[in-house]
Amino acid sequence: MEHVTVIFSRDENIDAPILIEGLPGVGHVGKLVAEHLIHEFQAEKIAEISSLHFPPQVIVDERGVTHLVNNEIYRCERDGKAVLFLVGDFQSTSAEGHYILTESYLDIAEDLGVRRIYALGGYGVGHLVERPRVLAAVNMEHLLPEVEAAGGSFENAGSGGMIVGASGLLLGLGEQRGIEGICLMGETSGYIVDPKSADGLLTVLSRLIGLEVDHTSLQQRAADMEQLLANIQEAEEARGREELSYIG
Repeated sequence: MEHVTVIFSRDENIDAPILIEGLPGVGHVGKLVAEHLIHEFQAEKIAEISSLHFPPQVIVDERGVTHLVNNEIYRCERDGKAVLFLVGDFQSTSAEGHYILTESYLDIAEDLGVRRIYALGGYGVGHLVERPRVLAAVNMEHLLPEVEAAGGSFENAGSGGMIVGASGLLLGLGEQRGIEGICLMGETSGYIVDPKSADGLLTVLSRLIGLEVDHTSLQQRAADMEQLLANIQEAEEARGREELSYIG
């Protein structure tokens, strides 16, 4: 098996200027946004990516049939704009693998005419956030005003920081190839899958790509999560009152 194997299900008329990456990360924020867009835009799967650098396991489907783990490339056309999506359930299990996989993702991007990459993720803050900001980073300075105008925040830039995994390397290695890169990170506790943060990130992203998106299903998931958290908090408070009553 090769370090990275890419199999296209079709290879005609699949060029696109934009690639949106939504691989797993903090709060699954980027993954939620990318998968929501794939569903809303009815994007078509055009490629599967397998690698020695993915976890050593297989997926068992509902019929009991196994499949090697892989990431996927989807494509859609919306309002005359073509967009690619890089999604999946896995990132590399090693530092070396992150570089090898990202170079492969960029090879695909170059071959398909990608000029800009949006890397999506979460920014863990360790506590629940009432109004999550969308923090941003870019690999070329001229992108700063555009991202700010769309609602991205660079408030944390002064303190520096790091972006790990594919989201960071797509910007760093992409800049070496002349591909514009914008990373959008929704603030999230980091403890839960966070559709509320994803909804805010989707608003900024849709402004940047110039496409309207229906947020309804994502907002419903956010409302359901808010209710679940409220129920958990209520149960914990009730248990605390019972313990105090027992002690008294």
